[in-house]
Amino acid sequence: MKKLSRAKQFNCPVEATLHVIGGKWKVVILFHLFDSGKHRFSELRRKIQGISERMLTRQLREMESDDIVRREVFPEVPPRVEYSVSEYGRSLKPTIQKMCQWGKEHLDREA
Repeated sequence: MKKLSRAKQFNCPVEATLHVIGGKWKVVILFHLFDSGKHRFSELRRKIQGISERMLTRQLREMESDDIVRREVFPEVPPRVEYSVSEYGRSLKPTIQKMCQWGKEHLDREA
């Protein structure tokens, strides 16, 4: 878990938010995890067109490090790993829902 003292390096709260969920893929990953709950890596990869395996791994690790995503490893052979939104990450749900709503309105406007 990241220390709160890291927040001091940001000039505004938006920068702190973008540090955690910014970039091309994190919000998309969160959208799918909120939409369908737990996912295995391969399920997420199929749902998110254009993301490489390496990038998905990197983004999930970063979100796990920020306590936004939870990674659960099951003691099976072959190993099974599932990703879900953590309790802390669920606080982002209203933000993701608003972004989704805005995106739909934007697409309707463009049509």
